[in-house]
Amino acid sequence: QVQLGESGGGSVQPGGSLRLSCVAFQGRPRAMGWFRQAPGKEREFVATITSTGTAKRYADSLKDRFTISRDSAKNTIYLQMNNLKPEDTAVYRCAATKQSTILSQIMDESEYIYWGQGTQVTVSS
Repeated sequence: QVQLGESGGGSVQPGGSLRLSCVAFQGRPRAMGWFRQAPGKEREFVATITSTGTAKRYADSLKDRFTISRDSAKNTIYLQMNNLKPEDTAVYRCAATKQSTILSQIMDESEYIYWGQGTQVTVSS
């Protein structure tokens, strides 16, 4: 069982930056990533990174502004979000896959079976 704890959300003006953190308290998921859900919209994939940090995947629309990274010693991943826009406003949830998930599946939301509670990100002037 993997338990996830997120931090780092908040309110920021357009053009600002935030860094989200997510720690896995136990377990060894194949990948950990971020999804987000804005009010009235479906949840969408943001970014993911494998346990070794060697593979990263991003939503095409976000890859120029968002960067995912990990500190393996701390079992923690980070999402650096730059040049934030109002449309980035959402609840961001950390998620982790099964240990058996293969690389080609790490963008498949159905592979993410462990979820954090979520952290609110609000971008507004």
